[in-house]
Amino acid sequence: MEIFKYTKEFGKHITQFDSDFTMTRIGRLEKTTHVGCMYLEKNGNIGNHQAITPQLLLIISGQGYVKGKENAFTEVSTGHAIFWDKGEWHETKTVNGMTALVIESEDLSSSLLSHLS
Repeated sequence: MEIFKYTKEFGKHITQFDSDFTMTRIGRLEKTTHVGCMYLEKNGNIGNHQAITPQLLLIISGQGYVKGKENAFTEVSTGHAIFWDKGEWHETKTVNGMTALVIESEDLSSSLLSHLS
């Protein structure tokens, strides 16, 4: 498991097309990609299981705990991006609730996210 931040300070200011915003690049993927949004209520959890493909979990709101091959929970919150390798056992839980975007693709690798550390 690797944890990155995708907050504004890692972004690039965009002005093309008369724009004015900051964007943090997450990655560029060419293979089949699954993207979903997970809503964990109070005391919610995603049980311990193996990642079918490399997986990236982006915390959109709230706070929780994640673990991977280290087998110890680490606290995460809004702005954290958690990467798990294919086949890695992992688990996510929250006390007060959390919303997260999940991206799963064979194209994902932690090297794509090195700019976020």
